[in-house]
Amino acid sequence: MNWKFFIARRIYRSKEGKEEVSKPAVRIAMAGIAIGLAVMIVSVAVVIGFKHQVRDKVIGMGADIVVSGIDGADLYQVNPIVAEDSLLDVFRGIFGITHVQRFSTKPGMIMTSDNFQGMIVKGVAQEYDWTYLKAHLQEGAIPAFSDSAASNSVLVSRSVADKLSLKLGDRMFTYFVEDNIRARRLTVSGIFQTNFSAFDDFFLITDLYTVNRLNNWLPDQAGGIELGVGEYGKTGAVNDEVRLALGDKTDRYGEPYCSRTAEELYPQIFAWLDLLDTNVWVILILMTGVAGFTMISGLLIIILERTNMIGVLKALGADNASVRRIFLTFSVFLIGRGMLWGNAVGLGLCCIQYFLEPVKLDPATYYVSAVPVELHLGWVVLLNICTLLVSVLMLVGPSYLISRIHPAKSIRFE
Repeated sequence: MNWKFFIARRIYRSKEGKEEVSKPAVRIAMAGIAIGLAVMIVSVAVVIGFKHQVRDKVIGMGADIVVSGIDGADLYQVNPIVAEDSLLDVFRGIFGITHVQRFSTKPGMIMTSDNFQGMIVKGVAQEYDWTYLKAHLQEGAIPAFSDSAASNSVLVSRSVADKLSLKLGDRMFTYFVEDNIRARRLTVSGIFQTNFSAFDDFFLITDLYTVNRLNNWLPDQAGGIELGVGEYGKTGAVNDEVRLALGDKTDRYGEPYCSRTAEELYPQIFAWLDLLDTNVWVILILMTGVAGFTMISGLLIIILERTNMIGVLKALGADNASVRRIFLTFSVFLIGRGMLWGNAVGLGLCCIQYFLEPVKLDPATYYVSAVPVELHLGWVVLLNICTLLVSVLMLVGPSYLISRIHPAKSIRFE
């Protein structure tokens, strides 16, 4: 048996199973480790969950990649591009692209008998992926939209419906101002709520045919083409392939194509999400410091309490390095026990929030109705390994106090 490990275990527990070392020192050290690790787990889970939910909302109502005209900085009032089947087939053949769909947009205004609201009507065709909107549809049904016939139906968000007192089956007038005012009467066929105000407050969904006619576009034209990517982390590489396929092409009417990712289209949203990473790093550094310094104070107290034992070990021939390893091994016991409690508390809080959602948020401000959490085994294990390594490394310096303890004086120490 390793005698250093044996002595460290004996320091930790007596024959009766009771702790021999100072209980307050041990409890403070383990509490520091537990609290620090629990806060780190909860912080990372919340930030990752929040980033992914907001990102999914942006992509769910839009796409990973959008191909539009070169003037598409304003996605809602653009020159049309030719979106013919041959071009769509080129995109479908690019590895990583899982879905291709056309869309058109037109800004305008909704007016009722007692209120009005600015809006953007988005036209979609039969190939549109309804997975996201179906998951957030609260009332009604999604009609069969196409690019060859007007449905006169529209999907509105809950926020627009509440502001204008709209219900299922209500007819509303939309107005579009250019050289003259054009009006279109649409019927509410469904109400959705994504809790993402950037879309909910403005967007209406109808068929591509209606929007193209409002824009006076030809049947083979559209406002843009949305491309879904199977794996978000590969969006940049897939977009490079799309740009390579487009090259310097222009459509038959002379409009050049431009391809951009969701991050390029909505830089303010993704820049805000990137700031959350800075907050996480600050929390990780602070909590690691808290855990490390509580362990340092605990180790110093334990060394002072065991001065007599250190002197005996040195008198029996143990060198300073051997005695330091004894106390560092003992510290690993404490760190491990604290980490067990930290994992239990941190993962427990995350599971409670994930399944029960006791902590609510204002969707108008945070885009989500409850604090989101997302757990992955990989980063939980990484947090544990880093916490253990950093805590032990921080104890190496204080452990050199043992080298200043002299056997002749310490054996008499009480």
